[in-house]
Amino acid sequence: MRRKAIIVSIKGTKLNKYEKNIFLKDKPWGVILFKRNLSSISQIKKLTSDIKKISKTKKFPIIIDEEGGTVSRLANIINHDFTAKSFGNLYKKNRILCLKIYKHYIYSLCKTLKFLNININSIPVLDVLRSKTNRVIGNRSFSQDQKIVKILGSHTLKYLHENRISGIIKHLPGHGAATSDSHVTTPKVSLSLKKLNNIDFYPFKINNAKLAMTAHILFTKIDKKNVTTFSKRIIKDIIRKKIGFTGILMSDDISMKALKYDLVTNAKKSLEAGCNLVLYCAGKTNENIKLIKSLPYIDKFTSKKTSEFLRFLG
Repeated sequence: MRRKAIIVSIKGTKLNKYEKNIFLKDKPWGVILFKRNLSSISQIKKLTSDIKKISKTKKFPIIIDEEGGTVSRLANIINHDFTAKSFGNLYKKNRILCLKIYKHYIYSLCKTLKFLNININSIPVLDVLRSKTNRVIGNRSFSQDQKIVKILGSHTLKYLHENRISGIIKHLPGHGAATSDSHVTTPKVSLSLKKLNNIDFYPFKINNAKLAMTAHILFTKIDKKNVTTFSKRIIKDIIRKKIGFTGILMSDDISMKALKYDLVTNAKKSLEAGCNLVLYCAGKTNENIKLIKSLPYIDKFTSKKTSEFLRFLG
């Protein structure tokens, strides 16, 4: 399977001629859509249909961050002002009621995504809240209790998969201990490996996730030089071995300011460290072209996992 090891993003509500050429000839692994790309139901269906038609695959991976609350790319289309934290709070009060409502909520969301030709939702957030967790995570996390985070994260994947929608567990190996926002600076976490393993890594130890996203965080007690996305040690020893993730690993957005190099270098360092795909979210056409020309095709492992993912979609 010849696909470039990148998830691209686009500029507007329809493909420009250069973007059409990217999907037709350069073959990115997938695309991620943002609010700037989504204006109405008919427009979204036209855009996603065009992407699938031009890329010549009905199962082309189309991703969205539709978490609810403050992270809702479809806020102009649907109103679901629920947060992960609200479900975490309900779970503590009434476990059975929470899971019934949450199942209905995820099923309803999946129905909308499938209608719009979107097959990957970038949930669940499995970061464990702390008293000083940066607000960029905030209510996107289910709970300060790592067990509740794991339980609701597992149910999220279960309900998504029952509807043939893939989730993306994030942000590996945990963003909850970070007090700064990786969109604007490099967060540093100095907790011991033992404490991280008992709390932050715990929710990610689920075996049915098909996709996962790294955190641009420097865990100084594990690798004092490299953020997770650039760290061979963290990806190999923590994410793959200790946590046991066996699916496709993508970077968080390589245009975030936590990463200090130029885009191409950020992308290449991510792949060299062990990420299978790089994620680019800024949607600038010239940068998409530069990246996709500079990056390799996916490796055998990613090709195999991609084939499995496409079969899962049905």
